[in-house]
Amino acid sequence: MKLVRYGTPGEERPGLIDANGTLRDLSGEIPDVIGATLSPTILADLAKLDPETLPPVEGNPRFGACVGQVGKFLCIGLNYSDHAAESGMTVPPEPVLFTKATSAIVGPNDTVRIPRGSTKTDWEVELGIVIGTAAKYVSEADAPAHIAGYCLINDVSEREYQLERHGTWDKGKGCDTFGPIGPWLVTPDEVGDPDALHMWLEVNGHRYQDGTTATMVYKPAFLVSYLSQFMTLHPGDVITTGTPPGVGMGQKPPVYLKAGDVMTLGIEKLGEQRQEVTAD
Repeated sequence: MKLVRYGTPGEERPGLIDANGTLRDLSGEIPDVIGATLSPTILADLAKLDPETLPPVEGNPRFGACVGQVGKFLCIGLNYSDHAAESGMTVPPEPVLFTKATSAIVGPNDTVRIPRGSTKTDWEVELGIVIGTAAKYVSEADAPAHIAGYCLINDVSEREYQLERHGTWDKGKGCDTFGPIGPWLVTPDEVGDPDALHMWLEVNGHRYQDGTTATMVYKPAFLVSYLSQFMTLHPGDVITTGTPPGVGMGQKPPVYLKAGDVMTLGIEKLGEQRQEVTAD
């Protein structure tokens, strides 16, 4: 299934994309696409529905983030060996963990705002994991059972704030609008192997990132198991898993976002995003 949230910010409704690409309203079945509605039982019930019986949504409404009320927005850094190399860093012996503020979350096609004074705002196309059932001390073998689905994420990053302003990476990662999520939350049965998905990102029509999740060092099942050793992962939590090479910081010379730029990005089976960039 492809689950979505559509409508104006703060008033999103749950929806489903049928096999023909038609948006269908799900508000008669669930109140929203949130942690409480991502259990295996509820997802199984939704999968049994005949999409033709659900009301079609007219027009082209805005898509919100594909999961609402996110509790934790957890991020893995340097998780692609080729991206680590372009960053001048080595792949760590354990995953690098940082967080993005949940206030960074926006819809997949919402505007991205460059913070005041920023000169090094960058892009990162990433595979996102959405948790469906609570996970604590789970094994790698059992971890997939705790995944509700996958989604596309742009891990927008301010490199000066992240790397030159001292302390943790969080201050360069959690700025407002720095977490576009969606358009769809795609259930694992429809994704298939999450370790072999093509991913790409363009700025103003120029393709900078063109990679695959196959070069990911720490895979989704391992990451869910690993993170569950430190904290309970709750339904609706989001994990973003790192990016392939081609970020602005890695260009020679570096290229960073400016007002008026347009980012487009996508991951095979998970849809596409488009964000216009403005100055805050």
